[in-house]
Amino acid sequence: MESPEITVYGAHWCPDCRQSKQFLGEHQIPYRWVDIEEDKDAEALVIERNNGKRIIPTITFEDGSFLVEPTNAELAKKLRLKTSASRSHYDVIVLGGGPAGLTAALYTAREAIETLVIERAAFGGQAAGTEKLDNMPGFPDGVAGIEFSERLRRQAERFGVELLQAQDVVGLHRNENYHCVKTGDGKEYSARAVIVATGSHYRRLDVPGESEYIGAGVHFCATCDGPFYKGRKVAVIGGGNSAAEESLLLTKFAEKVTILVRSDHFKATQIIQESVLGNPKIAVRWNTEAEEFIGKESKLSALRIINSRTGDRGDLPVDGAFIFIGLDPNTVFLAGSGMKLDKWGFIVTGHDLYHAGPRPAGFGKRDPFFLETSLPGVFAAGDVRDKSTKQVSSAAGEGTTAALMVREYLKLV
Repeated sequence: MESPEITVYGAHWCPDCRQSKQFLGEHQIPYRWVDIEEDKDAEALVIERNNGKRIIPTITFEDGSFLVEPTNAELAKKLRLKTSASRSHYDVIVLGGGPAGLTAALYTAREAIETLVIERAAFGGQAAGTEKLDNMPGFPDGVAGIEFSERLRRQAERFGVELLQAQDVVGLHRNENYHCVKTGDGKEYSARAVIVATGSHYRRLDVPGESEYIGAGVHFCATCDGPFYKGRKVAVIGGGNSAAEESLLLTKFAEKVTILVRSDHFKATQIIQESVLGNPKIAVRWNTEAEEFIGKESKLSALRIINSRTGDRGDLPVDGAFIFIGLDPNTVFLAGSGMKLDKWGFIVTGHDLYHAGPRPAGFGKRDPFFLETSLPGVFAAGDVRDKSTKQVSSAAGEGTTAALMVREYLKLV
């Protein structure tokens, strides 16, 4: 989809503005942000468009139209995102449009299995928000995450996969021979089999000020929000691959990047560590944690930090902070489904379902397929699965495997 030129007029203190910006960011839709508190001409435009009222966000489009305080559904409609399926029943429904979900879908579709994919944000998942994938087989020079994701989407569509976007899945249950998926708009779709590939999301610190400044200085995607910090100072919180890689990306925009690592070493791969430690725009603070996010005039202005070894506390002035401290699975919608999850909420599959006891109910005399969950006919692939490696290439591989297992399962029902 070719995105129109979009300008979001708002203010950093405005929660509705943050909601619209988050929606656009999640769907990888470029936009221009204008703070009317700092731009009087922009403020005058907002007042003129709203018949003398100062209402934000006011979002303008290339065709001259505009939306005022839009809901996510209104934005999706304006951007022509497909949010309703053409029918109510499919052979298989894939939940999630990341590398695992899209790969699974193109494989099932190639087998003439009618396939629907439901995705809440941008197709490609977290891969779409990664500046460059350097470890994907077949791309010797690397590939931009957004380009890789777009290729996957086009490939799935070429084989006849139906794609829904900007649609939350809120429930999964069984009705006789079918699995039923309920979406956030109240609709319900059924299928003979389901593949759960909903991925994971970045974990939060849960410290004072974090929630208040999300979108106003606190971020979880450097690709999405890094360009807003040209010539400024930012902090990155975390010590793994994501934190290190995103720090390198941020040096393209920020004047200085400070990484806060809670231990005395990185957990990132050696080649990424060397790149970070050799970059003059990056400073690393070991044994350091963020205790509070501090703001000024409704914007983040500093982090209150503590050195876990010395106990010393202080304030680190920053314009923005990017948090990369691990992942939590997107499995909230499975509450009440009866699906077995591990203690962290990831989906348990295959042999792990019964190696220490009897097989789950409903399987009769057969054992669960590899990647099949405790619900017969429901499979899991990618980051959402227990013991997955949380890598793009392995997620795509699991998507392939799940699709082939679905093919075998459908021969039984």
